[in-house]
Amino acid sequence: MAPQRFHEQFDQIQRSMPDVPLAMGPDDSAEFFYEKGVVLARDGEEARAVEDTVRAHFTATTGLVADQVRRAGPESNRTGITRIRVGDPGHGDRTGDHAVGHALRALREAEGRAGRRLVSRNHVVSTTVNACNPAEPVPALLSQTPNPRPVEGVHDPETAVGVLVIDTGLVHDYRSYPLLARVQGDPQLAETDADGVLQQYVGHGTFIAGLVAALAPNTDITVTNTLNDAGAILESEFGAKLFEAVDRHGWPDIISLSAGTPNGSADGLLGVENFMQALRDRPGTLLVAAAGNNGSATPFWPAAYAALPGYENAVLSVGALRSDGEYGACFTNHGGWVKVYAPGEQLTGALAGFDTPVPYVYQHTTYEACRYGFGYACTCQYPRHTGVLTDTGTTGPGKPDQVMFEGFAQWSGTSFATPIAAGLVAERMSTAEESDARAASTGLMAGVTDYAEVRGAHVPALRPASWQPVPVVQPAPAP
Repeated sequence: MAPQRFHEQFDQIQRSMPDVPLAMGPDDSAEFFYEKGVVLARDGEEARAVEDTVRAHFTATTGLVADQVRRAGPESNRTGITRIRVGDPGHGDRTGDHAVGHALRALREAEGRAGRRLVSRNHVVSTTVNACNPAEPVPALLSQTPNPRPVEGVHDPETAVGVLVIDTGLVHDYRSYPLLARVQGDPQLAETDADGVLQQYVGHGTFIAGLVAALAPNTDITVTNTLNDAGAILESEFGAKLFEAVDRHGWPDIISLSAGTPNGSADGLLGVENFMQALRDRPGTLLVAAAGNNGSATPFWPAAYAALPGYENAVLSVGALRSDGEYGACFTNHGGWVKVYAPGEQLTGALAGFDTPVPYVYQHTTYEACRYGFGYACTCQYPRHTGVLTDTGTTGPGKPDQVMFEGFAQWSGTSFATPIAAGLVAERMSTAEESDARAASTGLMAGVTDYAEVRGAHVPALRPASWQPVPVVQPAPAP
């Protein structure tokens, strides 16, 4: 990603979390964001050992201040982790955190002896990965056919499959779209700004609910606004919010999650470790999770739990197919930890504004994943609308483009491949009369006969019968 573009996206996430100073990591790269001045550790004796080790290291190291090291949260809680302050969050700039880096290094020897990670940054978990969507939503006419098209089916309250969508919430007029009339959940907060312009990522959860409903009519769908802050949340809060969601709504058959983060580790996220263990031990509940939009093979969590022992049947990780369904989308993460790919580029569904059209300001134009020599006009490299940035990542003249949404939108990302897979699992549960989502997922995957090519690898592909491929656009030759 162009440095200027990444910094602008950083500013947006920072504005959504004004009381939490953030830094880029690791070492000012664009891989993830994290909270400055704080690390995470498992609570109890382990947290005390981390605190003591960091304090001793800081005491012995010139330029570090040990009296900053102290607990920054409860010593125990349901998530099993605690925040430990290791430095002044206001010190330094966004390009990294000296104190956090030293705190991580202080535990390396102990982690080597323990054979597992003992300390972690407090990452930002986001629908936009490193805070950059592969594409902005593009307005679609009400006369356009949704893609995938809604399949025929009957909703039976006695047998309906429960789907919990962890996302940004629901727009106020979502029920004006008949397909979403039965959907329940939290409202999307602050849909528009003071000028009435739709905020970024508003409608994300509504769009996802519509995709599930289109493919699986016999579902009871609930959408949370867990990720209401521009699609983002701190890792330290995320585990608690996941527990809160299942406490409020019950453990569903399927959890659809289109958010996560890389963390430079093969061990998962400390902040969701307890929740993932509870999920693993909860018979029948399946987590369908987005593989992320970094165009990278680096594990993306929680989706990458699908490759960890004990989680093979509990987690289905989903990457995105290109608009024609033949190859992986330019932005999709990939690798052996991604278990299946589904259409995720230029899908059409419900976004917002069925009652009253709402304006949206375009600001995204470029994405790092499109710098790898793809031979087609990647969604993220060749946007239909440009804002204050050009397609080379430099600042362009004038104001950002403004367009109007009147209900439907076209959107791209692994965010939307995820509910495609979740919907297909739910529909299999209904048609095959299976009560166990994990068994349905296993059966669905065992029956896959379609494949796609992603970075030279042949991978399982789920292409719904009601989905129509969209022609791939070839980039214009360079002058």
